Amino acid sequence: MNTSSEQARRDKRQYITFHSGEQEFGADIMTIREIRGWTQTTPLPHAPDYVCGVINLRGMVLPVIDLKSRLGGTPTEVSAKNVIIVVRCGEQSMGMLVDAVSDILTARETDIQVTPELARDGQSEFIDGIAVLEERMVAILNVSRLAAMLTGTRAVSLAA
Repeated sequence: MNTSSEQARRDKRQYITFHSGEQEFGADIMTIREIRGWTQTTPLPHAPDYVCGVINLRGMVLPVIDLKSRLGGTPTEVSAKNVIIVVRCGEQSMGMLVDAVSDILTARETDIQVTPELARDGQSEFIDGIAVLEERMVAILNVSRLAAMLTGTRAVSLAA
């Protein structure tokens, strides 16, 4: 009896949901460290277009990526309404520029469907699936893969 309630708890996960462009995304709540208002970034030379730059977060230099641009959309026109979601995966921390944070979503594994193979430019590698709840569809972001991508990009930039 105790085992089935533990299993049910493990099957449910919580996600912070947010908008970037016309799409709604979710990120595992355990990877989110902070949600902060837009802060001007310092650009990095030779960084890819989707890297906004870096900010100083309590003495730590934090890279910030434009999520919409990274997933193949047009770069975000930044305003005071934008938000930076600070995520941490293992030893890597980064900020994701998004339009707005929505809410907390609780979903079971059975609520998440496989991502269709229609995503272009390798976008689907950053999406674990689509949560389908009532009339809402939320793309579940794989923050670990995004963070790993950033680490790889930084290593290349330093070597150049």
